[in-house]
Amino acid sequence: MRIALSTAVGCDIKRTSAGYVLKVDEKAVDLNRFRAFSAQARASDDVAEAGRLHGLALAQWRGEPFADVDSPWLTEMRHALQAERLAAHLDYYEIGLRLGRHAALVPELLTLAAGHPLNERLAGLLLLALYRSERQAEALEQYERIRLRLVDELGVDPSAALRQLHQQMLVDDPALAPPSSPVRGAARIPRQLPAPPSQFIGRTDELAALDRTLGSPSGPDQTALISAIGGGAGVGKTWLALHWAYQNLNRFPDGQLYVDMRGFDPSDPPMAPVAAVRTFLEAVGAGTTTVPAGLDAQAALYRTLVADKRMLIILDNARDTAQVTPLLPGSSSSVVLVTSRNQLTGLVTAHGARPMTLDVLPHDEASRLLDGRLGRHRTRAEPGAVADLLAYCGGLPLALSIVAARASMRPDLPLALLAEKIRAGSARLDAFEAGEAAADLRAVFSGSYRTLTPGAAWLFRLLSGHSGQDIAHPAVSALAGLPLERTRPLLAELVRAHLITEHVSGRFAMHDLLRAYAAEQARALDTEDERPAVCHGVTGRAAARARSR
Repeated sequence: MRIALSTAVGCDIKRTSAGYVLKVDEKAVDLNRFRAFSAQARASDDVAEAGRLHGLALAQWRGEPFADVDSPWLTEMRHALQAERLAAHLDYYEIGLRLGRHAALVPELLTLAAGHPLNERLAGLLLLALYRSERQAEALEQYERIRLRLVDELGVDPSAALRQLHQQMLVDDPALAPPSSPVRGAARIPRQLPAPPSQFIGRTDELAALDRTLGSPSGPDQTALISAIGGGAGVGKTWLALHWAYQNLNRFPDGQLYVDMRGFDPSDPPMAPVAAVRTFLEAVGAGTTTVPAGLDAQAALYRTLVADKRMLIILDNARDTAQVTPLLPGSSSSVVLVTSRNQLTGLVTAHGARPMTLDVLPHDEASRLLDGRLGRHRTRAEPGAVADLLAYCGGLPLALSIVAARASMRPDLPLALLAEKIRAGSARLDAFEAGEAAADLRAVFSGSYRTLTPGAAWLFRLLSGHSGQDIAHPAVSALAGLPLERTRPLLAELVRAHLITEHVSGRFAMHDLLRAYAAEQARALDTEDERPAVCHGVTGRAAARARSR
């Protein structure tokens, strides 16, 4: 919340003897709208209506109050407004529990509790939601965690109310059972978001850009706000989308829809649009409506059911624009986040999507990610090995997470040994495999590689043999033995797939780990005559560059 004025309502600046006075309709100020909706919610006798009003109140927030200015008075006011916001959150979640939405509220409560670990009212709501979701063990663990924190940091025991709730959970008190039937007036609200990413690091500029792009409702004649988040495999597109979504949940009181379009799954084909539409129809309550046959008719019904609703729709891992077009709402009240490894130019040109391209993490944020996953005591004990690991991962979030997972599963394993395994031999990608397809960098890269045309795939493999940090277009043509006009569309295809980057016009670069993958494919598929000598030791040079910084 920035105490913002709505551009739809005029304001008047008048001069007085004491200075200038800005006069504006109270409804044009988001703080006033927040307080008005909150007051209406507290006065409502209809539980479902109170929940809707609280959701509208919380939707007025746009970040932190007075985020760009500071003074003692503003700091005091900021803290007071944050307390108001937290109280509204807790009222909203209490109503959600009364409506039987305990399972859907757990991720939101976990996120809020992480930022307010000593708030006992919030802790009680989280414990009850976990208990009602048949997660009694987790509820008891949460109670013990807050009890110890209260004792350690404040020197007090939990409140009587929290201790009583703990005792009721221990004896399985029937009074804690969820409502036996939905409260009258309760609506079916989809909450389909996966769990939020743990220990999310960085991306401050990207989150701010999403706030600017998606923060203001569209006009009455406009379409839904759409952001297309692009970037290479493993760069953190889904993490960013989910993190932003959980930061803005209360802007979408009518629910959140999510689907993995599987556009680059290494083993399964992409999800057909008709299957995704049917999934969303079921989520928004079309089970009581006759669903027509055919994709066009089903997409039309979907747009009808979500029209004028304030919903967040995340279309993850999209292959292309055609795959997601039937899932776009027709009204301006919803927000759509689309992630893809391809540049979705059609989504930008035809639907006004705002493009965003994610790059790898900068060195300091990558270092913080490893610190958070492994603990500073372990990373500080082996600074040289950590520097090597950071260099080998090249800021790629998935690579960093895989390395951290392997190290976490072997707390007795020196990080230097893990770094040595990555450095040694031609099969260095073996070190970026943690036992599952989603945690196997080679498998993740293969999902992008398999989408290439044969010519682009051949050039991708060929470029693995170039030893420089980047390469100019004429040099690519010379390496390939092809004229410029033949290599230009192949390079463009690789750029669109985020397998190479054109960081300067006409000059192209490839991430070291992608280079290692391309070299593996070249050794497996191409003869010596079809490729130059593949350069080994790429990651070793990366480590040397890191040490020289």
